[in-house]
Amino acid sequence: MTAVGGRRLYVLDTNVLMHDPTALFRFQEHDVFLPMVVLEELDDHKRGLSEVARNVRQVSRFLDELMAGRDPREIEQGLPLPAPGNGGDGPAPRGRLFFQTRVLDAALPRALPGHKADHDILAVALALRDRLPETTVVIVSKDINLRIKAAVLGLNAEDYRGDKVLDDVSLLYRGYRPLPPGFWQRQGSGLESWSEGGRAWYRVRDPEAAAWYPGEFVYDEGDGLELVVRGHEDGATLLELATDYREGGRAVWGIHARNREQGFALNLLMDPEIDFVTLLGAAGTGKTLLALAAALAQTLDENRYREIVMTRVTVPLGEDIGFLPGTEEEKMTPWMGALMDNLEVLAGGAGGGSWGRGATQDLMRSRIKVRSLNFMRGRTFLGTFLILDEAQNMTPKQIKALVTRAGPGTKVVCLGNVAQIDTPYLTETTSGITYAVDRFKDWPHSGHVTLQRVERSRLADHASEVL
Repeated sequence: MTAVGGRRLYVLDTNVLMHDPTALFRFQEHDVFLPMVVLEELDDHKRGLSEVARNVRQVSRFLDELMAGRDPREIEQGLPLPAPGNGGDGPAPRGRLFFQTRVLDAALPRALPGHKADHDILAVALALRDRLPETTVVIVSKDINLRIKAAVLGLNAEDYRGDKVLDDVSLLYRGYRPLPPGFWQRQGSGLESWSEGGRAWYRVRDPEAAAWYPGEFVYDEGDGLELVVRGHEDGATLLELATDYREGGRAVWGIHARNREQGFALNLLMDPEIDFVTLLGAAGTGKTLLALAAALAQTLDENRYREIVMTRVTVPLGEDIGFLPGTEEEKMTPWMGALMDNLEVLAGGAGGGSWGRGATQDLMRSRIKVRSLNFMRGRTFLGTFLILDEAQNMTPKQIKALVTRAGPGTKVVCLGNVAQIDTPYLTETTSGITYAVDRFKDWPHSGHVTLQRVERSRLADHASEVL
């Protein structure tokens, strides 16, 4: 292979392709190099029904398409990567894909013994750096230890950033914002207001309001006014007064909002025009309780949905306890402790003593189905209130596979805490729920709220701050 001036040469680790099969096409005008040991590791992981195996098979299909009809000389000179995959429309610069076609020897320190695949990648990168002094050679890996070893050897190494939604999770859309100072005074005589369906509506013309997202909440700290953005038309922003779900206002299955963010969440959960809701927050902020209360109120009281389906990613906190007996629902029961805990809270307000509470809990359980994510592909949910718990452990691809199961009359609610990710190679900025929040924020039939305050107990509130 020959160096191309001004370009970088990215040496990919196997875990990058296992994590994102499209990583081959995400390096813009720069070149990509695949060591032979990476192809061997891909071959070792292609069998099975896991997400990793499916990704590996997709990588193999991509490589087969790129190599179709090529002779060995073209492969030696590098295969051109498609420009659209590099994130550009039109005649964008294209990188090339190189394979290791010969032995590339480089002396590794004696402190790196054995024949580990990581060491082979390091040796290839060192040999490429020596052979191509005018080219910047960079190892791209999700493995922190490999990146550390590369830095010790004087090699450039980076984490794979092609799947990052944001540079920092603090930049993630929160779903609400305070009204800017002097907002109402600036409106003057141009402010339009009216009442429709028992609700107060406002039409404002303000440059700051033009940047608000549909479904976003705005509030006034001074008088407690809370509004939801309903859209933009003819240079104006349409605002609707939010429903008050705090103590003294409307209740949802006996539950009142304990803070502003919980009230915003209940507005989204109870709105029939909102089809997709994401709730982020630390443990104890009320995500599951609010979602279940809204689901029961709209399924049992209003008959808006036929059933409630709840599922979650089965990633254990500690050591896996092995296979579980029983049917699909019985196997999922140990993972649904949060469901059972919240059902007890929701049934606690029922009259009739312990018998009445037990009857109410049985009724609620009869309308809630617990399902495994492993059997979601190919299904279509009709008239369903679908709750996905622990969504921070899902990849963007898994989130897409689940949300596209929604049929007519279905509402999908994703709950998660990006500070508690247990899936390898996922971070706060690459999690599927982060991806969903960012991609859906412009859609008027979706909404998001980041819950801030822990309402579980003073012990839980203090622990979330100091531990």
